[in-house]
Amino acid sequence: MPRPFEDVPERFSFPENEEEVLKWWEEHDTFKESIRRSEGKPYYSFYDGPPFATGLPHYGHILAGTIKDIVCRYAHQTGHCVQRRFGWDCHGLPVEYEIDKKLNITGRDDVLKMGVDKYNAECRAIVMRYSKEWEATVKRVGRWIDFENDYKTMNITFMESVWWVFKQLHDKGLVYRGFKVMPYSCPCSTPLSNFEVQQNYKEVDDPSVVCAFPLLEGSGRAKGTALVAWTTTPWTLPSNLALCVNPEKDYVEIRDEASGTIYILMAARLAQLYPELNNEKKKKEAAKKFTELSRFKGADLKGLQYQPPFGYFESTRATGSFRVITGSFVTEESGTGIVHCAPAFGEEDYNVCMAHGVVRKGEKLVCPLDANGRVTDEVPEF
Repeated sequence: MPRPFEDVPERFSFPENEEEVLKWWEEHDTFKESIRRSEGKPYYSFYDGPPFATGLPHYGHILAGTIKDIVCRYAHQTGHCVQRRFGWDCHGLPVEYEIDKKLNITGRDDVLKMGVDKYNAECRAIVMRYSKEWEATVKRVGRWIDFENDYKTMNITFMESVWWVFKQLHDKGLVYRGFKVMPYSCPCSTPLSNFEVQQNYKEVDDPSVVCAFPLLEGSGRAKGTALVAWTTTPWTLPSNLALCVNPEKDYVEIRDEASGTIYILMAARLAQLYPELNNEKKKKEAAKKFTELSRFKGADLKGLQYQPPFGYFESTRATGSFRVITGSFVTEESGTGIVHCAPAFGEEDYNVCMAHGVVRKGEKLVCPLDANGRVTDEVPEF
């Protein structure tokens, strides 16, 4: 029976009215009744990414859940049968992170010593920690979804269904093996999603270095001339395979008066070597510390070969490594205007090295680190 219209009181409480509606829905089992009445109508499938139950719902969950509810309600009201089951994501780092803190686990080796079966049992014990709080919150915001017939990604039936789908894709030739540079957790020995990275995002002070890369003889430059690159990841220098410059920007060849060494860097970034150039009072004195020998576009440096700081992978020179390449992502905002490229450790590095043939699709990348972030025997000194 439809509810009769009632006079609206002068003082009206929306929260109380919402609770009355929720109570009415519960008493009349309105959601399940709507599903029953829509049986036999065209089925509407809605794929909902389930949340982790190891944490409490927040504003982002509530907003996304409201939008999902609107979509499903619209589909129902336009003549579809819309089954809606709540799900729980029981895999991934949020669960493992909680157990690692509890058991003081610092890496993969600790898990293997403990036993994977025991570690999994610990994880299973907490995956539904806040399920009741989730159910109360979701129902309070008025979302229609079935908690009694929910699913969990740790259920064998769910995992087997995922593998079945993957096999169908593989059988149709739609699966390929590729390479993508992603955030990585050394203690967990696993790549991270953007969501997982943000969970423990911190601003920290990292060491940066300015490194000279001497040009090889035959470059057309004076003997000893070196390209100057700046990096905030000095641990990737053994994996250097290329240097990248912006083809449209101005670069300068200078002689450092103190050492007599000739350096090449972006004209707009001279202050990286001579910081006092940014100080109006000391600018003139700083300018005496070097002599500009020539000025040219970055494109003029393309193809020049250089000596990397470490020679562990010198054999890759024959296939295009250790030369200057160009990329528009190199800016005047920081560094020296010459970017050290280690394609296994940077997305832009990988893309620009692929574009210039320094690395090729399907080939093994230079990556002298193991799954725990430790240097391999390819770099014996470290």
